[in-house]
Amino acid sequence: MAVILITGGARSGKSKRAESRARAFPGRPVYVATAEALDAEMEARIATHRVRRGTDWTEREVPLDLVAALVATDGGGARLVDCLTLWLSNLMHAERDCSHAVAELADALPHLKSPVILVSNEVGLGIVPDNALARAFRDAAGIMNQTIAAVADEVEFIVAGLPMKLK
Repeated sequence: MAVILITGGARSGKSKRAESRARAFPGRPVYVATAEALDAEMEARIATHRVRRGTDWTEREVPLDLVAALVATDGGGARLVDCLTLWLSNLMHAERDCSHAVAELADALPHLKSPVILVSNEVGLGIVPDNALARAFRDAAGIMNQTIAAVADEVEFIVAGLPMKLK
């Protein structure tokens, strides 16, 4: 089993890299989508990802209950979670305990049988946000990334489509 965290900035090539890594494992890969198509722009983004992936994936839409979805799909092909930062945003919007949810995920990952590739945005490299909610999200995302990186077998940082191995 492998836990792989792939992080980087927006449009850095994280998803494409994660898809390639997931396909390298035996079995039919499972795409665990945390995004919700709440507007036309997000519908278009989701459609673009689906076209790029093709039809050889099993797809699960999981905006909140990520650990349950990973447990339910364990024992088959690699699971690609795209992405943790959208999952975190969904948790915050639903007023769930983000710290508890991230800890639950970190505790579950080492016990899963099938590989898990997790995509997450690195949001802390820019300017300090000008409002409390954005700062809370940035801080929670940074802590989440550190927590998942600590239990991951591999961590990659993607810049301009190129992976940099961190762990």
